[in-house]
Amino acid sequence: MENDEYTKHEKNHVENTYAEDGTESVALPTLQRQLKNRHIAMISIGGVIGTGLFLGTANALMHGGPAGLLLGYAVMGTICFAVMNCLGEMVSYLPVPGGHIKLAERFVDPALGFAMGWNYWYNWVIVLPAELSAAAVLINYWNQTINNAAWITICLAIVVAINFMGARAYGEAEFWFASIKVLTIIGLIILGIVIAAGGGPNHIATGISYWQNPGPWVQYKGIPGALGRFLGFFAVLIQAAFSYIGTEIVAIAAGEAKNPRKNIPKAIRKVYIRIVLFYLLGTFIIGLICASNDPKLLNGSGSDAASSPFVIGIENAGIPVLPSLINACLLTSAWSAASSDMYTSSRALFGLAISGSAPKIFAKTTKRGLPYPALIVSVLFSLLAYMAVSAGAWTVFGYFANMTSICGLITWTFISITYIRFHAGMKAQGINRSELPFKSILGIFGGWYVLVSTTIIIFLSGWQVFLAGEWDTASFITQYLPIPVAVLLFFGYKFFMKTHWNRVEEMDFHTGLAEIEADTDDEVPTTIMGKFFNAL
Repeated sequence: MENDEYTKHEKNHVENTYAEDGTESVALPTLQRQLKNRHIAMISIGGVIGTGLFLGTANALMHGGPAGLLLGYAVMGTICFAVMNCLGEMVSYLPVPGGHIKLAERFVDPALGFAMGWNYWYNWVIVLPAELSAAAVLINYWNQTINNAAWITICLAIVVAINFMGARAYGEAEFWFASIKVLTIIGLIILGIVIAAGGGPNHIATGISYWQNPGPWVQYKGIPGALGRFLGFFAVLIQAAFSYIGTEIVAIAAGEAKNPRKNIPKAIRKVYIRIVLFYLLGTFIIGLICASNDPKLLNGSGSDAASSPFVIGIENAGIPVLPSLINACLLTSAWSAASSDMYTSSRALFGLAISGSAPKIFAKTTKRGLPYPALIVSVLFSLLAYMAVSAGAWTVFGYFANMTSICGLITWTFISITYIRFHAGMKAQGINRSELPFKSILGIFGGWYVLVSTTIIIFLSGWQVFLAGEWDTASFITQYLPIPVAVLLFFGYKFFMKTHWNRVEEMDFHTGLAEIEADTDDEVPTTIMGKFFNAL
């Protein structure tokens, strides 16, 4: 049964082909499908590999030891896998602009779409200047005499140029950025295996020696017994959660993907390979070549390549030249992240606008499908990166940036709720899920698994401040403020707009399908690289 109210809403905001009085009018420009199969493939990979794997694993190893590090990332990897399966099933069926933001409105409640959309937009529009600042800090590894404002300006100019050239240019840039990250992590894993086997210049085979001394676990904050080891593991779990955030960006890109019903499922099906290859194998190798009590690990700043456990292990093996190379790769990773942040935040604002949850001006696009008003807003927020020049101002901005990690987990929670309702609607309307472009192998269990696990992690994310002598008001606020804000956004919109929870028999699984199928371009690759990704 089609929801008439939603259908009218879609005609006014998504297709842009109906005037306020319901009469047909001239179609306005909207997003265009410019992202190729290889672009989507690398965007999904780029969302998995980031500085969390290169640098974030340093704190994780210190807190959890090699066993806690591996287990924490493995458990969070299963949650990430479940999220992507839930999202993949919905987005492959309806690859609409706005991605999961629009799907929440369609299958749950417009209020959930509103809350998710603004939470998601805040997440990426604030992370954007943080990534630009991180890029400047990485450059400081080589040169500390030039003011960081100069490096921020250069990095920002590149990111803005990429995004204003359109989705295809963004996809092409992300393809090459992600390729560098993939080659870097594969190279580090291979080198780590060689070092662990004694193939380094010092010919010391570390093997599993660091699992024996200082041991597989770390007693968190010196807390003895099983409790200390469990808290160390849980600290890794929180760190791992933040590392995995961003994998869902492919859902936003689906609205501009060519042949999305073929390319999106192909990208989703290989998520588990990326999790196992990059994170699980990567964290295992880290535990072989770097001790959890290594002085360099304990004294590192955490902001450049010298703090990476990969680099520490490589240097300990007698190879001194890699930090500069790794730092260069980290710089491209920061550029890639900033470019993705600008793209994602602008498309999130566009998705809110076409839903009527943001001013209509942000739904405007050029004839080439570039949502320039939404993109301009992202550019303006990126200027906050210049606050890094002032230590005091950057401290204040840091409080806002620290909240984005919880915002990402809240988004995952909302995605799981959307999938549970999507699954229930299909069952109620007798739609065979086996006929969908992509069917989650986890089914409804995946949705509930994500909902329960992310809810637990969100509410326990700030547990450290409750330990004796560890209370910090700023940390408590940044960890927990996003929760009441998300609740307020949901119930506030629901109260003022009088929205209702969509009943399963009223869910609209059909509006827009004809347009999606008509807009699908089954690309035929002509280059060797294109044929390679098409065959994957």
